Amino acid sequence: MSHIVIQDALYKAESVRKLDQLATEHLNAQTNSQSITLMKRAGRAAFNELLEAFGKPSLITVFCGSGNNAGDGYIVATLAAEKSLAVRVVELSTPAKLSADAVTARDYAVNAGVIFAPFSETIDLSEGVVVDALLGIGATGPMREPYGAAIEMINQASLPVLAIDLPSGLYADSGAEAEVAISADITLTFIAAKQGMFTGRGPALCGEVIYHSLDVDEEIFQQVAPSAQLMDLNELIENLPIRDVDAYKNQFGHSMVIGGDHGFGGAAMMTAEAALRTGSGLVSMATRPAHVAGALARQPEVMVSGIVSGQELEPLLDKPSVLIVGPGLGRSPWSEQLLQKAVATGLPMVVDADALNIIAEGRVVSQPDGSNWVMTPHPAEAARLLNTSVAEVQADRFAAVRQLQEKYNTVVLLKGAGTLIAAPGDEIIAVCPYGNPGMATAGMGDVLSGIIGALLAQGLEAKLAAQLGCCLHSAAADMAVEEQGMRGLTATDLLGYLRKLLNGELTAT
Repeated sequence: MSHIVIQDALYKAESVRKLDQLATEHLNAQTNSQSITLMKRAGRAAFNELLEAFGKPSLITVFCGSGNNAGDGYIVATLAAEKSLAVRVVELSTPAKLSADAVTARDYAVNAGVIFAPFSETIDLSEGVVVDALLGIGATGPMREPYGAAIEMINQASLPVLAIDLPSGLYADSGAEAEVAISADITLTFIAAKQGMFTGRGPALCGEVIYHSLDVDEEIFQQVAPSAQLMDLNELIENLPIRDVDAYKNQFGHSMVIGGDHGFGGAAMMTAEAALRTGSGLVSMATRPAHVAGALARQPEVMVSGIVSGQELEPLLDKPSVLIVGPGLGRSPWSEQLLQKAVATGLPMVVDADALNIIAEGRVVSQPDGSNWVMTPHPAEAARLLNTSVAEVQADRFAAVRQLQEKYNTVVLLKGAGTLIAAPGDEIIAVCPYGNPGMATAGMGDVLSGIIGALLAQGLEAKLAAQLGCCLHSAAADMAVEEQGMRGLTATDLLGYLRKLLNGELTAT
């Protein structure tokens, strides 16, 4: 079967339906094909992928709903029966509720001798492979019954699951899930990849994502613009500045880290170390005096200043070209003074952690101009900045990152599974395809801030620095996990892999 693992361009459900319509019209005009042609292609692609992934199962159970997704499932069942494989279709709808093409596909299955059964909670799911053809990309709102019960049954069976186009219960546009959702081993998605598959709950529910264009002509895709784009580290890294033979440190910027309140000195130190390892020519750190000795002992290349007030910080702000504000900053009066002085410089800034929380309160920095910032909130920080809840942010991460970008007129990087980046003037939201659950540990965000700050210091514009920094960070984590395992990963474990990526010794996959 002709397929690629991912498609870079990502679409909303409405755009995918438009692509489907255009493709059908094109086929009808070019070959006088029937509208069911694409459904046949989808069903055959799914059946071939099933065999490739799972061999010849002892039983294939296809769960079919009422949409065109069900039609794809009926085609899979037909092909399985024609190959003399044990197959059955569990139906949650009736032929009267099916589209014309899905009825035709069901007739194929009937003629092939497929066994049909209405959904019942007594169905035996003890062997074989399950094909999820319940709900398509148009599913929104609360889960209707008996779909919820069917999804729970499939998940509890712990059998291998192939989801057709999208796991049922996952929302195509947002990456959020309904009350219940299919947890698939493989998701085979058609015509265009859906943006919700790659952020929020999408990566956890989809399993391995395989894309198939159904041989739709490339000219069709030129008529509908994508809404998001998967980033590619191997392309982004080509934007790193070349170092001439006579290069000197000042050409690669001076990054200053501002943070490290009492008890949080390590956060600022990790940020500074990450900035050094990413190639910033000079790195300095303004922190509590108690942290100076420990920071110098760990990384003597960092110029560390102990300060007790914003007034002491002010004379140090003449030299840096980029500020990284927030790691370990805290929310004390000391913290507020430092942030206020940093914002007043007008320098390019990476704004993270408690700097974001202070800004969200609106007292210390009112109506900030973020036009030369990169803001890097996690969902809880994003919720505070938007005066909403974490649940609301996660319910539509695409909407949240765009709202933040518009509110602060800045580049925003919304952390989490499938990190999103939105930039002013760019309608396409960038999605990170790298990263893993091992990154759910303290200090990861501090290292990310240092990476992005160093890239800004080396002359990359804000959007590019955020995108390249995000991908370097996540790809380094993937490589660390591949070699050493997921549990016990620490933020500083990434630094060695980061340096190798930057020097072309490793390639992201």
